[in-house]
Amino acid sequence: MVRISEKDLAIIEFLMQDARMPYTEIARRLGVTEAAVRKRVRKLEEEGIIKGYRAIIDPKRIGYKIVAEIGFDIEPEQYVKVIETVKNMPEVKRMKSTTGDHMIMIECWFHDSDEMVRFVRKLESIEGVMRVCPAVLVEELK
Repeated sequence: MVRISEKDLAIIEFLMQDARMPYTEIARRLGVTEAAVRKRVRKLEEEGIIKGYRAIIDPKRIGYKIVAEIGFDIEPEQYVKVIETVKNMPEVKRMKSTTGDHMIMIECWFHDSDEMVRFVRKLESIEGVMRVCPAVLVEELK
């Protein structure tokens, strides 16, 4: 584990809130130079603490009426094969391995409920998939 300073943690928080925040603004808020922020960010990237930057999209603004979190379980001997199949499906926007109720959680976007039902059936038909539990997201709270 890499040890990071309070300033590094503050930089991480600023970038998590707004990855496009200018280094000059972060520097102003922290009371340091822009060069110091740039150097710290580069170090955080090199150490793999900051893995990347991405746009956060509102699916409903681009025509998707349904956003669903779908949990599912896989027969252990089929795990790798199922993961490779599912992660390449265009509806799957995020995919995570988890502990708890389901082995895998995916976030999917759908234009309508019929599209979601077809996707769930397709997921259920994959050899090795044991149980599929979709949940439609109603509101993002944070």
